[in-house]
Amino acid sequence: MAKANDVKTLTPDQLEDELVKLKKEQFNLRFQKATGQLENTARVRVVRRDIARVQTVLRQKRTAENS
Repeated sequence: MAKANDVKTLTPDQLEDELVKLKKEQFNLRFQKATGQLENTARVRVVRRDIARVQTVLRQKRTAENS
């Protein structure tokens, strides 16, 4: 996931799948950090922001459906 425009083109189901994938990656990165195996520390920040981006777009799509 790179840009908000890419995220906006996905359906709500695809967004939820992407969110699950990102949360698993975030968990794995936190585990690597705790065990001292994390090499790319910048990836933690990127994943966290991607999660926020997906959640924001998903929330926008759900409120658009309800109105």
